[in-house]
Amino acid sequence: MTVEGVYLLEQLQTPALVVSRGQVRFANSAAQGLLGAHIIGQDVRIAIRDPKAVAAILSDTGGLAQVTGLSTGGSVWEVDCRALSPTDRLVSLYDLSERVSVAKSHADFVANASHELRTPLANVLGYVETLLNPKAGGDETVRNRFLGTIRHEAQRMQALIGDLMSLSRIEAVKHEVPSDQIDLVALAHEVVGEFRSGGQVSVTANCTDAVIAGDRGQLSQVLRNLIDNALKYGKPGGAVMVSVEAASTGWVLVSVQDEGEGIPPEHLPRITERFYRADTSRSRAAGGTGLGLSIVKHIVERHRGRFDVESRLGAGTTASLMLPLKEV
Repeated sequence: MTVEGVYLLEQLQTPALVVSRGQVRFANSAAQGLLGAHIIGQDVRIAIRDPKAVAAILSDTGGLAQVTGLSTGGSVWEVDCRALSPTDRLVSLYDLSERVSVAKSHADFVANASHELRTPLANVLGYVETLLNPKAGGDETVRNRFLGTIRHEAQRMQALIGDLMSLSRIEAVKHEVPSDQIDLVALAHEVVGEFRSGGQVSVTANCTDAVIAGDRGQLSQVLRNLIDNALKYGKPGGAVMVSVEAASTGWVLVSVQDEGEGIPPEHLPRITERFYRADTSRSRAAGGTGLGLSIVKHIVERHRGRFDVESRLGAGTTASLMLPLKEV
């Protein structure tokens, strides 16, 4: 291999190997970082322990193969082998992990959304068909009960569609850094005012204002979602406390705390996943879509912040977000 060829392959960020007569003769820095420097001089069947990839590399014409677990357990790589001469092969390795992961996430998302819509839709159709029966439809008590169920299921679908649209809008602007000046203390009082009818929600703050660069509509949605969750899953009639604490470190902490039963620890790592529910039957009965905390997480990440949920069984749950204060 020429000096110019070695130089060019070294400039690539893509892992690349030159295999001659079944042995690895050259590996650029990216390939050594992926497979280890010891692969130079090794039999390619040892360097890349995958039968399909080895078959493509050792074939007369080269070819493509997909390899799993080359870098980490769940990684997916494409091995692209080109014949340079009867004995020499150029092998390029392309990381497909993110593409495969995104495709799987989209497929799972569509499957979950379809399932979530299918259940209430089936209930609506079932009750409508029953009401079309003169015996059931003619009984006012039965009719009113069934119509109430139909309305509840229709509202579930409406809420789910609303949350799906919210996620879509959030993802469309996730790479755009928000720039409006938002006072989180004033915003917290404003949003809590929407829940004051029950007298359960209160606000405390360690400062008169806490200004950040943000999207007002999205931050309002975060607070509504967290307060709504605290009211739904907290202790019936229990207090919900919203606090805003600005720190000298340049961050502001916003917390929403309830006095509910708490969340079992095994569920905490997954509660921001789309459609994940710690208590499926209770969530659906309360009108939850399984998307609320996922929406919160996406919005907080867009604002360059961090979102966390702490909970102890019997001692309630605290959802908190840390956001950078606007530099003066």
